[in-house]
Amino acid sequence: MWNGIIAKYKDFFDIKDEEKIITLNEGNTPLIPAKNIGEMLGGINLYLKYEGLNTTGSFKDRGMTMAVTKAVQEGSRAIICASTGNTSASAAAYAAKAGLKCYVLIPNNKIALGKLAQAILYGAEVIPVEGNFDDALRIVREIAAEGKVTLVNSINPYRLLGQRSGAYEVCDQLEGKIDYLSIPVGNAGNISAYWAGFKDYHKAGKLEKLPVMLGFQAEGAAPIVEDRIFEEPETVATAIRIGNPASWDKAVAARDESKGLIQKVTDIEILEAQKLLASREGIFVEPASAASIAGVMKLSKEGYLQKGKNIVAVLTGNGLKDPSVVSPEKHIKTYGVKTEEIKTLIYRSLGSDQND
Repeated sequence: MWNGIIAKYKDFFDIKDEEKIITLNEGNTPLIPAKNIGEMLGGINLYLKYEGLNTTGSFKDRGMTMAVTKAVQEGSRAIICASTGNTSASAAAYAAKAGLKCYVLIPNNKIALGKLAQAILYGAEVIPVEGNFDDALRIVREIAAEGKVTLVNSINPYRLLGQRSGAYEVCDQLEGKIDYLSIPVGNAGNISAYWAGFKDYHKAGKLEKLPVMLGFQAEGAAPIVEDRIFEEPETVATAIRIGNPASWDKAVAARDESKGLIQKVTDIEILEAQKLLASREGIFVEPASAASIAGVMKLSKEGYLQKGKNIVAVLTGNGLKDPSVVSPEKHIKTYGVKTEEIKTLIYRSLGSDQND
């Protein structure tokens, strides 16, 4: 039975034998071959690390199990975070499991409903603030500095330590044969954690060659790409709508050490990639997740990715987190209840008639 990432990769984590582990059996997410899209892009070997199948629906669970486990060990009674959505859901769930209070600060009207619903039902105290994610993060850092609550954003070192497990799993699943890793970049902790995880495996002799890291920000929230703070970041990809990433320097180091890239993709490219994933591979992700595929598509068109190379794209969150980007009224027409009318519609779309 799978018992979560700490139990699986305990040798890489600073966990004592007697320590109580707070887990929701996170991790062990599938690595899915994307053959249809890979063929479209000139024959690359594309794999999808589908983190939307973690317990609360995003990659955040990998780090949260570590952060909350350590908070309990240290005697904390409450945790706090700023969030564009996924962190709030994960923090609230793990706090519920551990019996801790959870306080979540969110940018007012800047959070996907699916994620907000999770935080509320898990029992968190949700506090909207006037301003963006960066404003909320500043406030929680100030509060946590007083020592009464534990901060569980990715500036908590245990968060990034747990998130390294994504890299461990990819190496195990591909038997170390990975050339590139493509990943969305928001607060920039995840690209940093994956790179650290690959280095862990390389040092342990479990990975012969380190992969090239490819990070992608949304055009309207691309501080690392443009080397400037975005005071008012804006993108349909709410999970990466961050103008001043906490792990900025770590992400740049991961890019440079791996001889990789951090580039930006437009909202149109993100939504096109989201639709392509669903319609060609049967995988529904939230918009931010699709940034990794939009980036792969962009680099493939530029001739950057060679045929036969193994490319892993991390899909950070489930599409049901933020279904508002899909407008049913644009795609669905209501018909009557006449069988013949429906048959005509179906057969026409199949390119045949009812007599075939």
